[in-house]
Formats: sequence, C-alpha cells, structure tokens
Amino acid sequence: MTLSPPRVSRTVYPRKVPSIAFAIGGLTSFIIFASLLLFSHPLGSSLTDYLYGTETTQQHLEFHHSTIDTSDPIPSPKALDPNDKETNSGKSTNHISVTQDSVEKAECDLFHGNWFYDPVGPLYTNNSCPLLTQMQNCQGNGRPDKGYENWRWKPSQCDLPRFDAKKFLELMRGKTLAFIGDSVARNQMESMMCLLWQVETPVNRGNRKMQRWYFRSSSVMIARMWSSWLVHQFNEPFSFAPQGVTKLKLDQPDERIMEALPKFDVVVLSSGHWFAKQSVYILNEEIVGGQLWWPDKSKPAKVSNVEAFGISVETILKAVAKHQDYKGLTILRTWSPDHYEGGAWNTGGSCTGKEEPLSPGKLVKNGFTEVMYEQQARGFQRAVADENRSKKMKLMDITEAFGYRHDGHPGPYRSPDPKKITKRGPDGQPPPQDCLHWCMPGPVDTWNEMVLEIIRRDVEGGGK
Repeated sequence: MTLSPPRVSRTVYPRKVPSIAFAIGGLTSFIIFASLLLFSHPLGSSLTDYLYGTETTQQHLEFHHSTIDTSDPIPSPKALDPNDKETNSGKSTNHISVTQDSVEKAECDLFHGNWFYDPVGPLYTNNSCPLLTQMQNCQGNGRPDKGYENWRWKPSQCDLPRFDAKKFLELMRGKTLAFIGDSVARNQMESMMCLLWQVETPVNRGNRKMQRWYFRSSSVMIARMWSSWLVHQFNEPFSFAPQGVTKLKLDQPDERIMEALPKFDVVVLSSGHWFAKQSVYILNEEIVGGQLWWPDKSKPAKVSNVEAFGISVETILKAVAKHQDYKGLTILRTWSPDHYEGGAWNTGGSCTGKEEPLSPGKLVKNGFTEVMYEQQARGFQRAVADENRSKKMKLMDITEAFGYRHDGHPGPYRSPDPKKITKRGPDGQPPPQDCLHWCMPGPVDTWNEMVLEIIRRDVEGGGK
C-alpha cells in the first residue's frame, strides 16, 4: 500500500500564523505515525493486513519455529519408534539454529510463515505438463478434491513470489541446475520441469546415466541424477556382509556425483528415506552398523540408520566443498516429511481424506522425522564449519512447513486404474497408498519457488 502525501490547501488568501503552525504540527504528527508504522511493519508485509486484519482477506495457518542448542544430545534412535507420533499441543518442531548461510542475515527468512488459500490456483495442470510421473498425477488418477493445489506459502516477513519461469531462465542463462537424490528429488525436478514447460518446450538430451532437458532460448539445462544415499554403495561381499546386501561407505561420496559435479552450476541435494531400507554401514573400512541387517544380535551396532544419515550428509557436503573444479551454488533441501497415520507405509499407514493443511496447534510430531531432520542439519553445520566459507552452501529448510501438508500426497490415488480401492475395507484397513511423494501440481511446487528465490539472491548479491 502506497502512502499518499497529505493534500496541500491552495487558498488564494494568506494563512494566519496559528493556522500555519497547526498545519505543520499535523503534518509532522502524520509523518511520525507513518514512520513508526513502516518501522514495525516493513514494506515486505501487508499494510492492509495490519490495518484491517488478515482474516478478512485470506485464510491462513501460522506457526513459528523454535531452536535448540546444538550441544544438546540427540535422543537415542533406539528409543524412538519410527511410527510413534504424538499430538503437538501448539509447540513447533525443535529446529537447529543453522548460522552459516542457511538464512542470509540481510534477507527475509523464507522458512518461517504460514499457508494461505490462493483462489488463483497453480501455474500448470496435470494436462499441461507431459513430464509427470503417473503416481504423482493425482487428478489424472481420480482424486476428487482439488483444494490442495491452491494453498501457497507466505513467509512471515516478506513475500515468496509466485514462480516466474521466464525470470528463472534468464537468471540461469547458460547454466545447469541439477537435482540429485532419490524419488522425492525426482518429484521436485518434475515440478520444476512442469513450471518451465509452460513457457518453452525443452529438448531431451538425457541418457541412461542422467536425465537432461535443454532450453534453447537461454541455453539452460535441467538435470537429474539418481543417488539414493549420496555416498558410495556396492553389493559385493565385504568382511562378514555377504553378496547382495547393499553396502554403504559412509565416509566416501558417491563417485558419480563427484565426476559430474564440474558440469553443474547449481545443485539441489536431498536424501534420507532410503536409510529405512536394508543396508550395511561401513566407516574406516569397518562394518559399524546396518538397517534391517545385523547378523550378531549379541553385539550392538555402533551406528544407527539415523546417525548414518547424518554422517552421509556431512560426507557429501564436505566432498562438494573440496571439489577443485566446482564453484557453484549448493542447496541442501531438508527432510521431506511423510504423513502415514496409524502405521508405516506397509503396516496400514494412511493419509486418505486429507483435503487441506493442518490447523495451528494440530501438527502431529513424528519422532523419526525429528531426529532425521536434526541429524541432517547437524551434518550441514559440521560441513560448513570445517570447509572454505567461500563455498556457497544453503540450507533450504522445508521440514516443519511441510509437516502441515498432510493433504498434498497422492494417498490411494496412485494409478488411473478405475477399479482401484480408495476407501477403507469392512475391517477398517486403508487401501495401499502413497503418503510420501507429493501431488503435481501441489505443495512440491513451493520448493521450486524457494529455489528460484535462493538463486535470485545469489545472482543479485554477486555470489556472496
């Protein structure tokens, strides 16, 4: 809202001194009031909301993060059941305060805010994007509601602009953005492609090793590499771990990432969910633990899957920072929360019937999500503390905000099969469903609005 200057009277006869003094005093009072108002509510916030309240203009859900001292011990992973959930009575998830470049001091924090309903809706539909994994095509698979597509993220102290494909391509002119990670990273890459596809049809230049899409107008490349754990993995026998079980060298990065890194200008890293799968953990050439695999029950493992995740994050980030031929921007997207209620994905967990974000005070805390987030953030902290601070690393903290979006998953609408089961059975058991990945269009598009804003700040800030 623009503040108009006070209208000056244009009477043709001269004013008396008391009248002039009164006018000057009134003008001075107005300026002081306006200054105080702008000071307490900067231009990044809505002056209309301040004067009239937000309830009259938009639905909104607001929450705030809290921080914990990084010297506090992490709860023992053994004491936490991954499916143990408790109601959060108004308290937000404990988030670690990350000081190095995760949030720029001079810039608005993108990750504290609220979800609001935007009647304008998404920038694309499931019919206007040909590059969309069928399992995330919720409308094409028969999901009856569409409201989940309209909720947008609003940082508390500024606006997160709607994604501008032309601006993105201009900022990235001649450069390559790579998404590296698991199927949730693919989910984000496909969202980016759907957003960009609305202004230009790209050329497919991918191969078996890497998906690559080229935009001719700006020479921009969008790439995706699959790396489930972001560290070195192999299946050959090692020590007492037999052939066939996946082994992870937690202190060695995925060599394929290291080989491809010089080709990239911006990298978005994400991982974590594969640490729930069977694997063997190796550190300093010694087996130190395993997930769903540990042959000697009488001998405790040294490293849990949660701790292994934190080590892997630190390993890949340090390796990226030390790479002599990579000078780009690295964005670590934090843990993407799932919403399996009443069990895990394979034990009756469900997100059926969720049609809008959770309300304030209704956030359901998930012990496994919390410790995975904490380990990831600490891995980031350790990496940036040890490495050259001229390396550009950003933490894109989406975990708590997306904890509210239980409505954004495919649920039982995973395929176009008209005979699929979408309701609970007579015994109350829910049908098979996906409460991990995100519908498209849907909440996942917000991640790429954040990526665009982080890139904009980096480019316009001279890469500082």
